[in-house]
Amino acid sequence: MIFKFLIDECLSPELVQISIAAGHVESTCVRYRGWAGMKDHRLIQHVTAEDFTFVTGNSVDFRGQGPGQLGGEHAKVELHAGLICLNSERPLALPLQLALFELALSGLQEEQTDLINTALDIFHKADDSVVWTLYRIPQAQSCLLN
Repeated sequence: MIFKFLIDECLSPELVQISIAAGHVESTCVRYRGWAGMKDHRLIQHVTAEDFTFVTGNSVDFRGQGPGQLGGEHAKVELHAGLICLNSERPLALPLQLALFELALSGLQEEQTDLINTALDIFHKADDSVVWTLYRIPQAQSCLLN
């Protein structure tokens, strides 16, 4: 499965090179596109319009609190190409970002999973264990306003 990743500005642009080397050649980052500093509600418009699978460390902003407490920008759109959240109980320094992203890439390759309307949480714990959680982010629901 080939993905088109957009790496958030909170993460290193080096993740772009890792994704391209893994065959995801249309990957880029917020910084390269000139979208740094853009409000999340505007950024999600670009993410969905260009069919990016978004990779971020600002997980709550884009998926809410996680399974059972979904929210954030991805929950507001009807269709999206997926979300990868890199999380840690420790600071998300560059070596940890690289390791978690490589873990995500290898897991997606093994599982042959698409991420349409789905989030993948990679969570690094203080004891160096890693938890992988894959779950659907529900489609936006229409509401009737009177």
